[in-house]
Amino acid sequence: MATRGVPVRLVVWSFHLALPLLGLWLLLAVPSTDLLVEHHPTHFWLVAIVAGVNVGLALVVDRAAHRHDDPRLLLVGLGFLVAALFFVLHALATPGVLLDTRNGGFALATPVGLALGALFTAASALEFPPGRAEQVLRAGPWLRSGIYTLAAVWGIFSLAGLPPLRDPAIATRLSGPLIAVTAVSVVLYLFVAVRFYLIYRTRRSVMLLSIITANVLLAEAMVAVALAANWHLTWWLWHVLMVLAFGYVAYSAYVGYRREGTTTGLFDGVRTDETVRAVRAEYEAALETLVGALRRQEAGEISADEMGLITAGMESRFGLSEGQTAVLGRAADALRAEREQIGRLATLVAIGHESRVRLAEHDLLQRAVQRVADGFGGDGVRVGLLGGGHLRFPDELATDPSWQVADDVTRRAEESVDDSAGMEPVTLDQAVLACPLTVKDKPAGVLLTRRQSGFSERDRSLFASLASQLSMGMENARLYHQLDGLFRAYMSPDVATALLADPEQAALGGGVVEVTALFADLRGFTGFSERSTPEEIVVMLNQYFEHATAAILNEGGTVVQFVGDALMALFNAPARQSDHPVRAARAALAMQAAVETTAASSPGWPRFRVGINTGPALVGNIGSTALRSFNAMGDAVNVAARLESVAQPGQVVIGASTRAKLPADAAVESLGELAVKGRRSAVVAYRLFGLQRSAM
Repeated sequence: MATRGVPVRLVVWSFHLALPLLGLWLLLAVPSTDLLVEHHPTHFWLVAIVAGVNVGLALVVDRAAHRHDDPRLLLVGLGFLVAALFFVLHALATPGVLLDTRNGGFALATPVGLALGALFTAASALEFPPGRAEQVLRAGPWLRSGIYTLAAVWGIFSLAGLPPLRDPAIATRLSGPLIAVTAVSVVLYLFVAVRFYLIYRTRRSVMLLSIITANVLLAEAMVAVALAANWHLTWWLWHVLMVLAFGYVAYSAYVGYRREGTTTGLFDGVRTDETVRAVRAEYEAALETLVGALRRQEAGEISADEMGLITAGMESRFGLSEGQTAVLGRAADALRAEREQIGRLATLVAIGHESRVRLAEHDLLQRAVQRVADGFGGDGVRVGLLGGGHLRFPDELATDPSWQVADDVTRRAEESVDDSAGMEPVTLDQAVLACPLTVKDKPAGVLLTRRQSGFSERDRSLFASLASQLSMGMENARLYHQLDGLFRAYMSPDVATALLADPEQAALGGGVVEVTALFADLRGFTGFSERSTPEEIVVMLNQYFEHATAAILNEGGTVVQFVGDALMALFNAPARQSDHPVRAARAALAMQAAVETTAASSPGWPRFRVGINTGPALVGNIGSTALRSFNAMGDAVNVAARLESVAQPGQVVIGASTRAKLPADAAVESLGELAVKGRRSAVVAYRLFGLQRSAM
């Protein structure tokens, strides 16, 4: 339940903190209710008790500050200390205790103590980078000495009746400065409350909440100090607020001590971020040490007495209670078990990653066996694959060469695979656990693991999950290699890989990309076909296309299509290549060189002619919902086709846009402006002979 997004608990907390101000307003609004209540012994003991509480808080906080050299706790402790000392001075100046009459020290001690406390507490709420933290810690002894000196001088002047503190009217004459000090103090206390609340949002600490509450109450007390008349109810109100503020912090500390049995960690939530990180690292290191000791004890390397000494050392090091030490021991046991469990789960995750499509089944199993041996422990791990109704255990899949599976164990493992209706593990004897492997719900093998100590239910569940993961990996590997062989026989490897990785790329449509298109066909193919048999034509085409495809794929190009004696290839699609014009040029030159070598031993065979052009094109899947192909469309692609048509056998003709992106010293011959079919404007073309060595 919430009120306009504000938690009800916060609303109730704010309401209770506002009640004192409401009471002060009522007393001031109706002067007749602001009764005079002058009772000196009550005042003395009330203030003395608050001073004693503050002394205790100052000692506890100061010890916590010294434990980890924390500047924030140091300043908070100084705030409690200065308030305590001036509360003592206020109490001792109570008329009828040590002095017969009221003096100025009695009226000023508490406001001054609260103002100085506000300064120290506000300083504690600031940020403490390493350099500033060191400065505060070095100044700590000087600040403490200054507080004691100031309190001693104040006490001498107040209790000895020395001017100016012997004048009872000094507070009245200094009302203006006192109001200014009060206003500044109120702002400081509220600043501390806001800053510590921001810290509380990230660290839910009871002590932080109590300090926040105390600062709000002290801000209200300062308001009452400025407006109240001595010995009236309004005057007693700020005493009560002061008691509530410091009493609430003390009560929270007492509850924490009763719960923990020690004061060591009471103010952990108030520390600086740097100290919190250091303490956390120290605790983690200690816990790791304890876990390591437990492992050594289990291995018989240390005795129970030595383990007790290690635990006692941690108890002394961190100031732990007996109960906390016992909890730490149980936490170490739980951490050790959790670390083992995390390690095993990490093994499952790693095997899942290794089931990726590019890993062969044999490699998958070999790596999985090694990971299982490292992550799950045991005396040995083997994977048997089912073939011809029998399990086979390749030697290279055994992590322990001395593993010998008895004939009856192998036979029973085969039976467990044949009879398995699911993935439940089967215990072959006390030391061997068999987990069936399946592919498409059909028996495919078995995972065998041996452990002399036997297997718990948790172990059985983990090995069953492992077998399931291995089964999925085997199925993925087999499916991938089937699809990979099928796809790559009919399309570019880049296109096949892109489709396997993201099937949505097969959707119709595409985007505009700068590409370099390469077109090649055989000049004289028609005449060759007329004088050759179909078998001879196929032999020639296959040899030529083998050379052409190899040259294009070696440069990362994508063969888009074969049409009769022609082919089309793209560079910079689908895979992006910053140097795609150079790649296309190298591929064309390599293609022509390979074809020339082949044709030299086969008189009468035609030669390739190649056209290349660079420019923007719409690249994507073009066709229908029933049949589609990866292709590119645009003027740049059309120009490449036209340049191929004007090239002579054995030549590579490139467009001006491609020439501009080749090395300056590329071996080219300008062909000028060429009129090409289907295009109104002429095309500037070049014949490419070669590239410089660095571009080859």
